Amino acid sequence: MKVIILAGGKGRRLYPYTVVLPKPLMPIGDFPILEVILRQLKKCNLVDITLAVGHLGNLIQTYFGDGSKWGVNIEYSFEEEPLGTVGPLTCLNNLDQTFMVMNGDLLTTLNYLDLVEYHKKQNAIATVASQKRWVDVDFGVIQKDKDESMVKYIEKPRLSYLVSMGIYVFEPEIIDFIPRGEKFDFPDLMQLLLQKEKKVGIYESFDFWLDIGRPDDYQKAVEEFEKNRNKFLNEE
Repeated sequence: MKVIILAGGKGRRLYPYTVVLPKPLMPIGDFPILEVILRQLKKCNLVDITLAVGHLGNLIQTYFGDGSKWGVNIEYSFEEEPLGTVGPLTCLNNLDQTFMVMNGDLLTTLNYLDLVEYHKKQNAIATVASQKRWVDVDFGVIQKDKDESMVKYIEKPRLSYLVSMGIYVFEPEIIDFIPRGEKFDFPDLMQLLLQKEKKVGIYESFDFWLDIGRPDDYQKAVEEFEKNRNKFLNEE
């Protein structure tokens, strides 16, 4: 199965670090975060990998080369203009079988093969790996009726949401819903699939997961990796 790793963003939330270093090369312990991902994919025998790169993509290519050092086969797709989070898929050839797409800046213990197996059972055009996140509201929340009268008051509620982990499994026909040569993001694609009444599966994960896009989450990822390296790399 082909895996496309999105590694072309500018990582603005991690400025000034990402001025000189692309976010997928940000260090987690002894490795760049993208190397951790490649090692995990290799453990799952997912070795056919395309890196969709843009900002400072030459540094990523210089570091990872053809991937042989890690036992994987890496090809590169360079964006001349930013195409968003799913737009780069239209630049790729041979997406004629089920494939996986993921961000190149996340730290997780998700078993990718379990996600793929779930997707195949769903008979969906796409499956989104998700996790529950909690949001604390620092205000009293009021609910009213049509007569402008209060019917409920909740002091500082804690709300939960399912959020995307930035890991997806797609069927080849997904490309038909992505415009070519235009910036097109994952939310745009999901809205279009819902509009067209296409089935999108949701895989709820209870694994560890962090997107390192913000400085505080990046620091948490560094600390977690240093404490539990074997959990992420499955080393003996």
